[in-house]
Amino acid sequence: MKYNSNDILKIGLSLLLGGGILYWMYRDFDFQQVKQVMLHEMNWLWMLLSFPFGILAQAFRGWRWRQTLEPIGERPRNSTLVNSIFLSYAVSLIVPRIGEFARCGVLKRYDDVSFPKALGTVVTERAIDSVLVMIIAALTFVFQFPVFITFFDETGTSFEGIFNRFTAAGWLVTAICGVAAISLVVVLLLKLSIYKKVKEMMQGIWQGIVSLKDVENIPRFIFFTLAIWASYFLHYYLTFFCFDATKGLGMSCALVTFIVGSIAVIVPTPNGAGSWHFAVKTMLILYGVGANDALNFVLIVHSVQTLLVVLLGIYAWLSLSFTTKRTERLDG
Repeated sequence: MKYNSNDILKIGLSLLLGGGILYWMYRDFDFQQVKQVMLHEMNWLWMLLSFPFGILAQAFRGWRWRQTLEPIGERPRNSTLVNSIFLSYAVSLIVPRIGEFARCGVLKRYDDVSFPKALGTVVTERAIDSVLVMIIAALTFVFQFPVFITFFDETGTSFEGIFNRFTAAGWLVTAICGVAAISLVVVLLLKLSIYKKVKEMMQGIWQGIVSLKDVENIPRFIFFTLAIWASYFLHYYLTFFCFDATKGLGMSCALVTFIVGSIAVIVPTPNGAGSWHFAVKTMLILYGVGANDALNFVLIVHSVQTLLVVLLGIYAWLSLSFTTKRTERLDG
C-alpha cells in the first residue's frame, strides 16, 4: 500500500497526539512503581482470565461478519474471517483506522471476496455497534448521572457552557456550513459516478450496507452482536480484580469507565493511546481511586491488552501465510 504526503502527515499527527497526551499524563510519574506493582502487587491470574474474552470478542466479530456477507453472495471461510479481524486490529496500532480496509483486503486476497461489498458490510456493522454503544451509554448516563456531572465539573466541561458560546449568528453560520458541506458531497458523488470504476465501487459498498435486511437467522446475528460487546466488557472488567485499588469498585464503575473509554477511542490515536488513558483515569479518580493507582491501572491494562492484540496479529499473519488462496468463488 502506497502512502502520499497527506497520509504520512495524518499518521504523524496521530502519533504526536497520542504521545503528547501520554507525556502530559505521565510527565512526573515514577515508572519504578509500575515495575513494583507488576512484579509484586498484581494478581496476574485475573489478567490471564481476561484474555479469552479479548480473543472471543474479535472471533465473534468475524463470525458475525460472515452473516452480512452471505446475502450478497460472498462466502469466505471462517478461519479467514477471524484472522482478518485479528490482523486488522494489529495494523490499526500502526495506522489508526486502516484495519477496516486491511480486513477487506485479506478477504479479497485469500477468498476472492469483493472489496467494495466487504467494505459496505463493515460500514453496516460499525453503524450497528455505534447504535448499541450509544444505547448502553445513554442507560449508563441515566443511572450514573451524578458521576458524570462531577466529571464535567472536574474537567471544566459543561453542556451549558458549550451551547452558550453560540450566538444566533453562530448557529446560522453553522447550519449554512453544514448544508453546504452536505451539498458539496452530493455534487461530488454525482460527478464521480460518471466514472465506471467509482460507480461500481459505490454500488458495491451500497450492496454491502443494505445486506443486513437479508441476513438469515437474525437471533444468531443479535447474539453475536451482544456477545462481542459482552466479551469486550469482561475483557476489561476482570482486570479490576488484578489491583487492590479497583477490585472493590463493582460492576457499575466498570461499566461507566468502559463506556467512557469506548467513546474516548474515537480520537484517532493508535489503539486509543492517550485519550483512553485520560478518560478512564479521570473516571476512576471520581470513584475514589488515588491518582497514582489510577495511572498504574490504565498504563498496565492498556499495555497488556495492546500486547494481546499484537500477538493475535502475529498469529493471524502466520496462519494466513499457510492459507491456500481460493481460485474459484463460492457463490450462494
